[in-house]
Amino acid sequence: MSYDPDTVPRLATGMKFRHDAVRDAWVVLGPERLFLPDEHAVAVLRLVDGQRSVGAIVEALAAQYAAPAEVIASDVWEMLSDLSGRGAIRL
Repeated sequence: MSYDPDTVPRLATGMKFRHDAVRDAWVVLGPERLFLPDEHAVAVLRLVDGQRSVGAIVEALAAQYAAPAEVIASDVWEMLSDLSGRGAIRL
């Protein structure tokens, strides 16, 4: 799937993104699955609300980190595509 800024990502059915107090870490949790995202992935996942497009997520991150949107876009899309392939995100 190629980059589409209008795509609205959302967590897949049964998946939850939350802070796990036991691990003291953010996790993507689902039936028989657990993902431990790094700090950059957490920044992206906090913006995945089922309403924001990938383009809006990229714009928010570019403003937050004062980084070029073109660089952020490819990284965000790669991460979301990977999580989609693992069944954690729907694109």
